[in-house]
Amino acid sequence: MPQRPPLPALLAAHPSVTALLAGLASAVGLAPLSLWPITLLCLTLLILLLQASQGRRHAFLLGWLFGVGHFAAGLNWIAHAFTYQDAMPHWFGYGAVVLLSLYLAVYPGLATLIAWEGARRLPPPRRVNGRVPRVSAALSLLLGASWIGTEYLRATLFTGFAWNPLGIIWLPTSLAHSATLVGTYGLSGLAIVAAGALHLALGRRIGSALAMALPLAGAAAIGLLWSSFTVLPPARQTAPAIRIVQPNIGQDVKYSPAMEATNFGKLASLSGAAEPRSRLIFWPEAAIPAWLDMEPQWRARLASLLGPGDLLLTGGEKVYFEDRTVNGYTSQVLSGAHNSLWIVDARARLLGRYDKAHLVPYGEYLPMRQLLTPLGLSRLVPGDVDFWPGPGARSLPLPAGTGRPPLKMGVQICYEIIFSGHVVDQANRPDFIFNPSNDAWFGRWGPPQHLAQARLRAIEEAIPVIRSTPTGISALVDAQGRIVDSLPHRTAGFIDALLPPPGGRTLFSRVGNWAALALMLALVALAVATRRNRH
Repeated sequence: MPQRPPLPALLAAHPSVTALLAGLASAVGLAPLSLWPITLLCLTLLILLLQASQGRRHAFLLGWLFGVGHFAAGLNWIAHAFTYQDAMPHWFGYGAVVLLSLYLAVYPGLATLIAWEGARRLPPPRRVNGRVPRVSAALSLLLGASWIGTEYLRATLFTGFAWNPLGIIWLPTSLAHSATLVGTYGLSGLAIVAAGALHLALGRRIGSALAMALPLAGAAAIGLLWSSFTVLPPARQTAPAIRIVQPNIGQDVKYSPAMEATNFGKLASLSGAAEPRSRLIFWPEAAIPAWLDMEPQWRARLASLLGPGDLLLTGGEKVYFEDRTVNGYTSQVLSGAHNSLWIVDARARLLGRYDKAHLVPYGEYLPMRQLLTPLGLSRLVPGDVDFWPGPGARSLPLPAGTGRPPLKMGVQICYEIIFSGHVVDQANRPDFIFNPSNDAWFGRWGPPQHLAQARLRAIEEAIPVIRSTPTGISALVDAQGRIVDSLPHRTAGFIDALLPPPGGRTLFSRVGNWAALALMLALVALAVATRRNRH
């Protein structure tokens, strides 16, 4: 490893505290604040601390403490969810944020450990003017590579938790379009590389800093050009008419039987009267408390809102019963359910259904139920029966209507949209993705973070995304990740618009997260090359 660089006295004396505080500050680069330059400065500070680390344990500790601060601040909205669950104490939400952060921080801890160990095993850096430079590019490159790998593991292991990938800080910049090439996890690696370039610049290695920054500018330019030339403007006479409904129904009244008529009235009035042109009408996740395949009166109720060629896309449950015999008497009991999206037409027919595949642990099902239920824990979504996972991404056909051609719709219900590379049936690509969601229990930070991740999926796949939520933020996102229109948080309303067209297939849509793996290997190769070129 290079010689220990001089650090400010406070940082040198308290590197662990500094790492924790840097992690806390780094969260301001996430939505809703999106102050991404601060995140880059915090990552630069982490690299500086890691450069000075003298052991494996300390290298891991620095990344872990950084992660604790980063996740605790960025995921503060999770505590808000517990205020709607009276089966558990509300204060437990804050403990849940801390416990989750302690676990998630293991992944950046592993990233710093792997990068530190890898840099230690490389040949020493070549001398510049007869002296060994205090700042090396190899450590930053290796950290970028290891961050890609460990962030992918975070999104995969134990069903995964992919919320707030580091690369999401690039959304306000043109570098976000590089997701068409390397995906979200690749963007996270580029964030570390950018911090490494800043680290080199602060160490007065301007030439090396520019050499590291140039590929970032190139990736941004290529991604932007790809997006610009593969997404064509729609022909207005053939673009489907859509209406996105946001009823502003809070979590405290959403499941109240006494509020059922009022809630339905909001959805109905915001859906509007039938028009000569056929419309696609989008309602939120779990919008209605009905089992549509078993309750024809509810289907008729919905169909009465639709014009002849209209289609209603609404969230609702699909339930299953089983026969159970107790004391010689057999009865049907609820055994399981799917969190589903239904397609309803004006003749009260159910034209299709999508079942949510990636469920929220502790939200929609309780892991280790037999162990945790006696301890007083329960799932956050009301009900005692766990949801079952569906088969995964698929495209649902939507028949043509007046002024509307036949379409294919991808569906990702709520949480599912955060999983890069798993939102589209690539063998049957859709024209758009519908992301019905319930963000009513996500506090103030959760909804804009959820929308930001939906925007990244639009960029990666070059497919528009429609979001309808009970309380916001509902939005229409085009195939370049731009917000065409949106409804503010805690506001009732609707969006009338024409559906934007999809773009051509991106590199990421063809190879998926293998693109991020390729970038990871390229960063490792560059790190090795910087150390082997010593003469």
